[in-house]
Amino acid sequence: MGDAAGISPEIIVKLFAGGLPHAALVYGDAGILDSTLQRLGLQESLAVEIISEADLASGRPGVIPVLNRWQALPENLPPGQLNALAGRGSYEYLCHAIDDAMAGKLRAIVTAPLHKKAMQAGGIDYPGHTEILAERSGTSSYAMMLANPELRVILATIHIPLAQVSGALSRELELETIRLAQRACLQAGIARPRVAVAGLNPHAGEDGRFGQEEIDIIAPAIEQARGEGIDASGPWPGDTIFMRARKGEFDIVVAQYHDQGLIPVKYLGVDEGVNVTVGLPFVRTSVDHGTAFDIAGRGIADPASLRAAYDLALAMTPDSRNR
Repeated sequence: MGDAAGISPEIIVKLFAGGLPHAALVYGDAGILDSTLQRLGLQESLAVEIISEADLASGRPGVIPVLNRWQALPENLPPGQLNALAGRGSYEYLCHAIDDAMAGKLRAIVTAPLHKKAMQAGGIDYPGHTEILAERSGTSSYAMMLANPELRVILATIHIPLAQVSGALSRELELETIRLAQRACLQAGIARPRVAVAGLNPHAGEDGRFGQEEIDIIAPAIEQARGEGIDASGPWPGDTIFMRARKGEFDIVVAQYHDQGLIPVKYLGVDEGVNVTVGLPFVRTSVDHGTAFDIAGRGIADPASLRAAYDLALAMTPDSRNR
């Protein structure tokens, strides 16, 4: 459910109100979801059903199955305000979903946004969803991918300061990110993925004039990937690579740091953007936006990104294509 003080409860309720083709359940707080139903005037068409195990989610129309192995949140939880209990809850719900996914009880996990400061106030200090997912599932090789109908972008480094990016890059990290890019495209049904790798420096270093990372790290990793049969190319200048991918020249772009990759995707609009964690032993997708405390509780939150994340999760799981 993510952070209950943000827009997560609202977009989840609206997602269920729009109808879902396959059974889904919410790891979260039943009371918060029920009060959200009342506030949105959907209590006549939807009902919250508390369940104890994932396989009890029936998929019946008009029902939101909710599983919560943690404590109930206060009924008067104020929307739009940082709350330590809501922050801790977002972590607990995610952990329980991960455990059930690892046990084979879930096809995929779709996450609504959490609030890092609220989670920290609740005693949990992680940079975001991705690191929790990786640690709890025992995954050492993983990457964040952002996707919309026009672009796929995977990140070599994620939540670190910009000043640390160069030192964090290595041939091994670069090569593994290229491999994960290939894997993500294959999982999306692309038979022969074309992987474009962005340079770190302006003009992709311009033959060393603006930096050595392209020569010492990125280019050798691309060459090794090509030796493994991956159609990888670059390093390409970061100011044109995304335009070329958007026009269809590449299937996915490897970006070197967070904002290099996320700005182009989000500029195209967050409504259809989806965050995917590549490399996990299960499928995980997420919305491409935050908790939006400024509009929480006002009934105007758009569930489009959550719907896109749900639809992509189904598309990425093999058995969903046969039903």
